[in-house]
Amino acid sequence: MDILNPATEEVVATVPDSTARDVDAAVRRAAAAQPAWAALAPGDRARALRRFAAAVDAHLEELALLEVREAGHPIGNARWEAGNVRDLLDYAAGGAERLTGAQIPVAGGLDVTFHEPLGVVAVIAPWNFPMPIAAWGLAPALAAGNAVLLKPAETTPLTALRLAELALEAQLPEGLFQVLPGRGPVAGAALVEHPGVAKVVFTGSTAVGKQIMAKCAAGVKRVTLELGGKSPNIVFADADVERAAAAAPGAFLDNTGQDCCARSRILVQRRVYDRFMELLEPAVKSFVTGDPAAPATQMGPLISAAQRERVRGYVPEDAPAAIRGEAPAGKGFWYPATVLEAAPDDRVATEEVFGPVAVVIPFEDEAEAVRLANATDYGLSGSIWTRDVSRALRLSRAVAAGNLSVNSHSSVRYWTPFGGFKQSGLGRELGPGALAAFAETKNVFIAIDPLEETK
Repeated sequence: MDILNPATEEVVATVPDSTARDVDAAVRRAAAAQPAWAALAPGDRARALRRFAAAVDAHLEELALLEVREAGHPIGNARWEAGNVRDLLDYAAGGAERLTGAQIPVAGGLDVTFHEPLGVVAVIAPWNFPMPIAAWGLAPALAAGNAVLLKPAETTPLTALRLAELALEAQLPEGLFQVLPGRGPVAGAALVEHPGVAKVVFTGSTAVGKQIMAKCAAGVKRVTLELGGKSPNIVFADADVERAAAAAPGAFLDNTGQDCCARSRILVQRRVYDRFMELLEPAVKSFVTGDPAAPATQMGPLISAAQRERVRGYVPEDAPAAIRGEAPAGKGFWYPATVLEAAPDDRVATEEVFGPVAVVIPFEDEAEAVRLANATDYGLSGSIWTRDVSRALRLSRAVAAGNLSVNSHSSVRYWTPFGGFKQSGLGRELGPGALAAFAETKNVFIAIDPLEETK
């Protein structure tokens, strides 16, 4: 498969296109490597993962530059992503020694629980954040004693392949962590359907997630799904409107809008709507779009020509844009930052665009804000801007989303749980419970003979 630089459309690498036979061989190697890895003392497993983290840290700039080339991410973002892989490995390494069971009071004996590794885990990673999201699955799965097979997206396999090399340099066992570049309908489907794979972790579209879930059901296979989003950014009149407007562009333009957590529905209380729009326009137009390798760049190109056409399909040429930014001309899959004034039921306001496009919708009161925020099939993330603490707490409970921020747009921290409501997914990743998602709970009861008096 040829890998293109989205900013230049040049071929930067050619990688193998894995077949179902390749997948079967990889599963067999992983299954052979996993028992010895699981049998290691937790401290030894933790040390191995810390060596892996150190290897990533030593090659941080190399990994970041690969991400710039294959995904078109601004270099600052790419450096953060590589650092996030390092941090996730370190965090998960600590969990290997803290995956504790419980002692449960029972009559007639002792009852304890153990966390047993699943075996072989398949991680199917997306192209929008290739390194961090791959690490969300591979780091805790390895720490819990599993083997991992990673299938990166067709367009962004280079960082994944390099991570596999670094794992071997860090002396992780051969076959324990393997990368299978390939196409979803072939390599991805083979992983999902293989009887030797105990769990599938998938991040991607809701439509594909439903297909994977159906295939996993046939084998009663465990699955974690992180799917689409159409997250609200709710701005109340009592908020710091200047701060809210200044922060709004980054909430839907980061990663060129190719983010399931993008706050692409901006809901603004009507009495500050005009003021908010006055402040939003210069903030959007000053968002720096250009060469991903330049340190000042905040937004790069879309991932592919197909993705650019998909985004264009939501914004016809004659669509009246409230705000439109600039994008480079010439080669590259560029698309300008765009803000539309839309009705709540417009297609662009209800479906995930996955590009640098947001809609702005006014609301009257708190009840309408909640209704509009929840008027979607998704429930992944969202933001609430208000100075009223009681309102912030009411909205936080009322908005149906897995990750909410108040006076902030932060959704993801590796030490807190992440996942969605409704059709945004199933299960949780990251946080203190991450390792438990890759283990079975085993309950053991040990009978205790009654004490017999001796004469």
